[in-house]
Amino acid sequence: MPIIYLSPSLQPFNEYVGGGNEQYYMNLIADAMEPYLRANGIRFTRSRKDMTLGQVIRESNEGYYDLHLALHSNAAPPNLSGQLRGTDVYYYPASERGKRAATIIADNFKNIYPQPSLVKTVPTTTLAEVTKTNAPSVLIEVAYHDNVQDADWIRNNINEIAANIVESLTEYFGLPFISNPQPARQGVVTTQGGNLNIRARPSLEAQVIAQAPNGAPITVNGEWQGWYVVNYNGNVGYSDSRFIRLT
Repeated sequence: MPIIYLSPSLQPFNEYVGGGNEQYYMNLIADAMEPYLRANGIRFTRSRKDMTLGQVIRESNEGYYDLHLALHSNAAPPNLSGQLRGTDVYYYPASERGKRAATIIADNFKNIYPQPSLVKTVPTTTLAEVTKTNAPSVLIEVAYHDNVQDADWIRNNINEIAANIVESLTEYFGLPFISNPQPARQGVVTTQGGNLNIRARPSLEAQVIAQAPNGAPITVNGEWQGWYVVNYNGNVGYSDSRFIRLT
C-alpha cells in the first residue's frame, strides 16, 4: 500500500488577511486529511511544526515514500497584494510521476475551487521541497491568503479541501476513494481456521501482501463494497469483510 510524506507549511509568519496564518491553516487541512488517508489505506509520515525545511527534506529522504506532498497557501508580490487568486500545483519537470500527481490534483481541485480556470500546474526547478526530495513531489498553493475571498474560502472549506486532495491521491495510486471515513474499529479474524489474506487492492485477484490468522485482532479503518481497509501489525491493505467480526 502507498505511503506519503505529508508536509504542511512551516511558516507561521505568513499572516492571513482577517487573522490566522499559513502554518495554522495548512495544519488544519493536514489534520482533516488524516482520517481520509487512514480510511483509504494510504500510510503517511507527517512533518512537525518545530522542524526546519532542511529537517523536513532530510526526514523525507531518509524514508521510502511514494509521494512527498507539501501544503501551502500563497501571497502576491507587494505591488499586487490582495489582488490575485487561484491555486498553483508545483512539480519538478523531470519527474513524470510528480507531473502526473500534480495534474490529477489540479484537475480535481477545479471541482471545488470557486474559479476553476485559475487552478493550474506549474513546473519548478527552484522550490527546494520539490527539487530536493527523493520521492516524486508536489507542492500545492491552495489559494492566496492575502486575498479576502481566497482566505475566507480556505477557512470555510477545510474538510472539503482535505477530502479533495485525498481523493486525488487515491486516483494517483489506483485505489477507490472512501469518502466517509469512520473512527477505527476493532475486529477479530473469523476464517474458521485458515489465514485471512490482506491484499493490495479490493479484489480477489490483487496481490496478497500479508496474512492474519484466525482469531487474530485486527483494526478496521475503512470499508469499500464488501472490503475492509485493515491494519494488522502494521500491514495495511484490503480484506474481505465476511471474514472479520467487528467487536
